[in-house]
Amino acid sequence: MTSHHISNHPAPYHKARIQLNKNTLITGLLRKKPIDSEPQRDTGLNRTLSAWDLTLLGIGAIIGAGVFVLSGIAAATQAGPAVALSFVVAGTACAFTALAYAELAAAIGGAGSAYGYAYAGFGELIAWIIGWDLILEYSLAVAVVAIGWSGYVNNALTSMGLELPATLLRGPAEGGIVDLPAAGIILVLAGMLMLGVRESARFNAVIVFIKLLAIAVFIGVAAFHVDTANWHPFMPFGWSGVMGGAALVFFAYIGFDAVSTAAEETRNPQRDMPIGILTSLSFCTIIYIIVGLLLTGIAPYASLNVASPVAFALSQAGARWAAAVVSAGAIAGLTTVMLVMFYGQTRILFAMSRDRLLPPIFSHLNAKTRTPIRAIAVCGLTIALIAGFAPISAVAELVNIGTLAAFVLVSAGVIALRHQQPDLKRPFREPFSPVIPVLGILFCLYLIFSLQYITWLGFAIWTALGLIVYFAFSRRHSALAS
Repeated sequence: MTSHHISNHPAPYHKARIQLNKNTLITGLLRKKPIDSEPQRDTGLNRTLSAWDLTLLGIGAIIGAGVFVLSGIAAATQAGPAVALSFVVAGTACAFTALAYAELAAAIGGAGSAYGYAYAGFGELIAWIIGWDLILEYSLAVAVVAIGWSGYVNNALTSMGLELPATLLRGPAEGGIVDLPAAGIILVLAGMLMLGVRESARFNAVIVFIKLLAIAVFIGVAAFHVDTANWHPFMPFGWSGVMGGAALVFFAYIGFDAVSTAAEETRNPQRDMPIGILTSLSFCTIIYIIVGLLLTGIAPYASLNVASPVAFALSQAGARWAAAVVSAGAIAGLTTVMLVMFYGQTRILFAMSRDRLLPPIFSHLNAKTRTPIRAIAVCGLTIALIAGFAPISAVAELVNIGTLAAFVLVSAGVIALRHQQPDLKRPFREPFSPVIPVLGILFCLYLIFSLQYITWLGFAIWTALGLIVYFAFSRRHSALAS
């Protein structure tokens, strides 16, 4: 009887079934992860970090390539002495976003950072896209910094008469065999992260002290060698140069968001996360502005397009001993940037795997160290291969666009959750909402549109690949699908 009835009315039944399938698909793409009502519950990870540890992690992630490398390149090619203003613009954009991160980290927490916030505010598909983009961001960022680290280490070895063969300092695309120091440091840091977050935080604290000491030496010496004539003209490339410089030095700030991935390993995340994020960003922005002004004050900006501009400028000023100290600080600084961003990537993979959007290998915790050792091993080998063999410089800006996209969604997430869940407990509230979040979105979008076409193309290809993975695997295996 039923089958006869259906056969007589095939069109309405077929249309109803199509409509049902469409609704089911859309509902699946928009399904949201419930916010954990117990942000300090045991998740398997060790809760050992304090607000001080988080601040040092932030400084460890932020101060590195930006101050030791990009400051000179941006001055020479984009902004001139006004590179200090470029740091102000990029820092302001990050400050708006940092306030959003602070609110969401305190209210939602979790190891997934922007991925987790998007899951709660916008649904699974948007969360997947941003998580997928963060994987690219951290992988390329760590690899790029590793290559810069390799250059500084080779300079140090050369000065001691221990020069490495050129074939072991470049990948095959650049006429070598492998960038051995770059690949090697990644594997060493992987071993460090496997030992546990407490041990990694202690190592980070020691290295942060060394690089801050190096920066203090630079400031102390450079202050007595400033030639104000070097600051004229202050904006040789105009305001467009300042904004172009901001888009470039934005890479210098990438990393403060990695602090938010430590929420499940923080003793009191609702109190300590905002402190760690905002304090580290504020401190580093001040350092960047001071270094930018002094750097262009002791050397003509056009001469700073070199691999180690800070050490170069000191050498030009005759302070060779200070240049040696700064080079040592640069090695230390780049080491902590890699460590913290490597850490952040493994925690995002851990969170996505725990939600069953990625295979379970990434969320397996070692019983002794309570760290995702398998995720660390896979990431370590992958990034080491990229740093050792790939011509990474051409795609470095992909790091920026992935980060800026995450920042836009985090700022938008504050607005969305204020509307969707007005009664959600918020230990820290972003002031002047929605004005500040909207400013964060606009600043980041402006910087996104300042990036090159090739960057957009690469970003689109990576996102398309991520969508294939999502519809082929993640959507069906998601924890929310069961």
